[in-house]
Amino acid sequence: MGSIVLTTLSVFLGMFFVFMGSIKVSQQVNREMHREIRRQFVQYAKVLPLAAQLGFKVSPKYYRLVIGWTELVAGLTLAFIPGKLKLVSNVLLVGITFGGIYTHVMIGDRFERIAPSIVFTLMLCCRLIVSYQVKRREVNEELNIKKLKTQSQPQSVSEENKKEK
Repeated sequence: MGSIVLTTLSVFLGMFFVFMGSIKVSQQVNREMHREIRRQFVQYAKVLPLAAQLGFKVSPKYYRLVIGWTELVAGLTLAFIPGKLKLVSNVLLVGITFGGIYTHVMIGDRFERIAPSIVFTLMLCCRLIVSYQVKRREVNEELNIKKLKTQSQPQSVSEENKKEK
């Protein structure tokens, strides 16, 4: 059993990240957006967390491709694959969106550029909360059903004998 809210959030967020990952990976979706993202990742690679502290440089191309493929696969998983992988994908995408917020702040982007990362981070966090609530409700329902079954079962023969004595 699931929740319509959880399913809707999963499909919507999943397809959004499939779209964004596709733009980062391939120019077939939208050539202009792909070109702009390629330019932006040159700046993003310069502020990658811990890169300067650890003394290594990251290729903007590989950084973009790793983020793009991760968004694409995690988005597909979030939208269509049931089970614990959905939770893993959700957490992974929250990490990516937090990284996006950090990156935009570090390069000095205006709020208009940061806002989408904030919104999608919040939506992914809401999805995690709803998922937790649905899971907890299902567990409580199962416990209540088990409790009702044990209360409605007839007493065993030995228990009946004890009551008679």
